[in-house]
Amino acid sequence: MVSLAVGSLIAAFALPAKGLFGMAVVLLGVAVVVAGLVLGGLRWPVRLVIAGVGIALAVVLLPIVPEWGKVGSGFFGTDDLSEMNIAIETPPGSNLEYTRLKAEEAARIAARHPEVTYTFITIGGPSGVVDEGNIYVRLVPRGERDIGAEALSSVLRQEVAGIGGATASVYTSDFQGEQKQIQIQLRGQMPDDLNTAAEMILAEAKQVPGAVDVALSTKGEKPELDVQLDRGLAGSLGITVGQVALSLRPAFAGIDAGDWVDPSGETRDVYVRLSPEARSRVADLEQLPLVIPGPSAAPSTLPLGQIARIRRSTGPAVINHLDGERVVTVGANTFGRSLGEVLGDLNARIDGLQLPPGVRVSQGGEADDQAEVFGQIFTALGIAVLLMYLILVVQFGSFLDPLAILISLPLSLIGVMLALALTNNTINIMSLIGVILLAGIVAKNAILLIDFAKWAREKDGMELREALIEAGAIRLRPILMTTFALIAGMVPVALGRGEGAQFRAPLGIAVIGGVITSTFLTLLVIPTIYEILDGARSWVGARFRRRAPRVQREAVVATVE
Repeated sequence: MVSLAVGSLIAAFALPAKGLFGMAVVLLGVAVVVAGLVLGGLRWPVRLVIAGVGIALAVVLLPIVPEWGKVGSGFFGTDDLSEMNIAIETPPGSNLEYTRLKAEEAARIAARHPEVTYTFITIGGPSGVVDEGNIYVRLVPRGERDIGAEALSSVLRQEVAGIGGATASVYTSDFQGEQKQIQIQLRGQMPDDLNTAAEMILAEAKQVPGAVDVALSTKGEKPELDVQLDRGLAGSLGITVGQVALSLRPAFAGIDAGDWVDPSGETRDVYVRLSPEARSRVADLEQLPLVIPGPSAAPSTLPLGQIARIRRSTGPAVINHLDGERVVTVGANTFGRSLGEVLGDLNARIDGLQLPPGVRVSQGGEADDQAEVFGQIFTALGIAVLLMYLILVVQFGSFLDPLAILISLPLSLIGVMLALALTNNTINIMSLIGVILLAGIVAKNAILLIDFAKWAREKDGMELREALIEAGAIRLRPILMTTFALIAGMVPVALGRGEGAQFRAPLGIAVIGGVITSTFLTLLVIPTIYEILDGARSWVGARFRRRAPRVQREAVVATVE
């Protein structure tokens, strides 16, 4: 009675408490209650006592339960690697100098912050485009600054948004590179319908809280020169479309003219092509000579304007295809909310849209990777639980006893969710690995209890309830010793000190939270579940034993008659 009163009093202080302090006070109250149950030699109706404790704990934990709903989901946890990248995109058709000026402006904005040590600018990409740039931003070590990389990225995102004539996106994760975390892929055959649907989803995505760097993959339109070949005339002269394209390529892309050694002694490649003015004047392009075969195999030249019509027009800057279909992607990053929360809100908004017929919506990027990996992890967890059950069936020689042990697994999830919520972490790949790790750890405590209770009943002939109480009293010390040793080993992981350590922190937090709740709740719940299952087994066995003699008597009577 004293332990129950003291435990309830301690737990009552958790009602106004919040955060980790409230969680610690609640667990302290639970510990006192458990100590009274297993060490006090109680011989009362254990079910009544446990039911009362369960109700009391439900009342105490009620203010904290809503925190569980705040646990979002994401592929990776937030990690401060003391670096970030700023991706710059200038309008389609921009030249190298214009993109360089915009990238330098973004680099100057980043360099103004004392947390930045240096910046490194890269213009262009592997495809040869010059309207894209990247600024690598290196930060001082995490311990030497007061602001994290995520918070600084939010500040930079607002500052670089003021750069005129360019769009900027800020990335802090090293895993996805410059790929947006959320990618809504629209597929179809009609370009106009795809663009209409993309604009509709783009407008909705900008209204979702936590969605940042929202943009389309199309990048709008860019000016171009449309060369329409007179195929009949060209065919009569023996000129093909491929020959015209090969003749135009050196004028625009350039041709390798050799090497040149500059005054400093450095060797540079030399490419020759038309000047920018000549490449944009239709009259000059019409005079571009084409080489055509002559009747006697002697080649001759012909102006391009005599067999083709050249006009100015605009066209899409980027055309993407996926599985043979045209695709437009709406991309976004997240800040302040988890990937799962932002994606859930966005999908709800998309479901309410009336998209043009023939347009199909699918997910890509990190969200698609998360769904695939999470599915594999849950499959692995299910296989692990099944194998654990089969091994316990062989060990205990019963199909019911392992069920009581496996009840300890969901008890650990209570602590996992609560610990992640109170530390502002998400359900990600590392925390799920911690859950798989917990599956073997928390079952160990239940095995110690059930194994000792079965041994006490078989060797000393104890009653089931007496054996369970004795098992709790004797096995409490080794259970607590292994639990505290595990917690002590996981504390450095959970603290996440040092660069890159925050990536592993959810694993330690999940293990610590799960092992704490499962340890204390196992001492209360597992004996009760085991007693209920044993009673059910005895009741079913008694029913069959009563039925068997009656069947035998009926058989004897039938034989006599």
